[in-house]
Amino acid sequence: MEELLELRAAIEQQRYTDALLLLGEMEEMSREDKIHKVRSYVIILLIHLIKQSAEERTTRFWECSIANAAEEIQYINKRRKSGGYYLDWEQLNEVIAEAYPSALRKVALEAFEGQYSTEQLAKQINQTAIQNKLLEMIGAK
Repeated sequence: MEELLELRAAIEQQRYTDALLLLGEMEEMSREDKIHKVRSYVIILLIHLIKQSAEERTTRFWECSIANAAEEIQYINKRRKSGGYYLDWEQLNEVIAEAYPSALRKVALEAFEGQYSTEQLAKQINQTAIQNKLLEMIGAK
């Protein structure tokens, strides 16, 4: 909100260079917020995909959570007015790769009642297959 007030003041005072700088900062803040939201849903999606792979089973809750997370990623990532996406395939892949260790740590605490370490669990699953499945689910592949 503070940025909007600064922007208004800059425009009213005809400080257009300052106004353009503020607009650039606001655009970057908006983009970072989108990336953060996408990453949050990627982690949720990864958690359930990793659990499915490791435990070789699924639950209705996992299926609902997977569907919801995939839909939210698609929705958040889409640019409505200008068209296109905030994150392209390469950037999505990067977000997924960065989020994977966090999801794996969380699954290690939950799956099999926490009897496997993160490293042991990682050996039981195919990270590439899980990441590819996630990309397919969100329509990025």
